[in-house]
Amino acid sequence: MNNKGPDIGTITRTVILVLALINQILTTLGYSPLPIHDSQVQDLLSIGITMVVSVMTWWKNNSFTHSAKIGDEAMKASKSQKNE
Repeated sequence: MNNKGPDIGTITRTVILVLALINQILTTLGYSPLPIHDSQVQDLLSIGITMVVSVMTWWKNNSFTHSAKIGDEAMKASKSQKNE
């Protein structure tokens, strides 16, 4: 396993979170990043996207550093020993 950088899942979740936050900020400032004319639908969609991505990002362990990835491997090894 390559422990030099974050895995593709961590990068993907982080990028989606950043896009959702940018969308939320633009919507709050009155810009229309999504091509929807009804402002209530756009607001609800924007809030929904932000909530879903935030929960996904919060729930999943996102290890960015080399040390954190080593810690993840140690945790996995410890859990697999308990299951045997």
